Amino acid sequence: MAPRGFAIGAAAAGGGHHLEQDYPDPFTFDHTYRGVLAEHFSSLTPENQLKWEFVHPERHKYNFGPADAIVRFAQRHGQKVRGHTLLWHSQNPAWLNEGNFSAEELRKILKEHIFTVVGRYRGKIHQWDVANEIFDGDGNYRTSENIWLRTLGPGIIADAFRWAHQADPKAKLFLNDFGAEGVNARSTAYLNLVKELRAVGVPVHGFGVQGHLSLAFSFPSDMAANLKRFDDAGFETAVTEVDVRIPLNGGTATEEQLRTQADYYRQAVEACLSVRGCTSFTVWGTTNRYSWVPVFFPNEGEATIFTDDFRPKPAYTALQTALAKARR
Repeated sequence: MAPRGFAIGAAAAGGGHHLEQDYPDPFTFDHTYRGVLAEHFSSLTPENQLKWEFVHPERHKYNFGPADAIVRFAQRHGQKVRGHTLLWHSQNPAWLNEGNFSAEELRKILKEHIFTVVGRYRGKIHQWDVANEIFDGDGNYRTSENIWLRTLGPGIIADAFRWAHQADPKAKLFLNDFGAEGVNARSTAYLNLVKELRAVGVPVHGFGVQGHLSLAFSFPSDMAANLKRFDDAGFETAVTEVDVRIPLNGGTATEEQLRTQADYYRQAVEACLSVRGCTSFTVWGTTNRYSWVPVFFPNEGEATIFTDDFRPKPAYTALQTALAKARR
């Protein structure tokens, strides 16, 4: 249903919180799930398999097998792959967080990681979230939380982009964050940053708004206007991690809640479709069964577009209808 050149993506479940659940790794063992990924999507993002704690569990050891499997799967099914993520404050391994490294050592570690990981998938991953969630809600750097910013300063962001570009000159390189869907302090900080980076020759190509939404809050009605700000400045955009949480409080979603959820999904994809430079829309998971939401938001859930048994929810139909309308 998607217009030509518009990628519809999904996170490929595995690693992270999945390792603590009572089911085996979804991408590896659930063939029905893999079939859904192949049938309905034109882009995949490894949900956790390229995050530091999973892909780089020891100082001199990498774990590429799970990410390799996703990339091979995508190639077989004619799908693109988004890489996620190279510089982040969260999901870092203990050896890194507790290593007591000097600034020089940390810089060397990050450079080696980027060249190793991006270089391995050179020509196979078309977009990378190079720096993830580096600003707080007030538009300030998350220095205290982020080992890279805390030790090396904000200048390391430019270095990370330069290293990623050297490792794969054809990959599109993005900044990415949640809570930046609308026009606010956080998204404005990113707009200013991408302009500053480009002004000094840093190869930054775009900005991704994650889209982790909840019915507990209103939809960010200025999402399209925000994406257009980046488009007007000459940057690509992407909607990278969409899910819409429903407050459940131990119950199940009502029909009205599912209709409202569907409307949030519709508005999100329409915001992306309204901007020329927004050509990628990714849902963060397919089925409620493997969603990260109930693990981190115990009173919320049913955030995805498929039920536990992979039946399309109203949100799926809303996306399909919006895409078909845009294609005409």
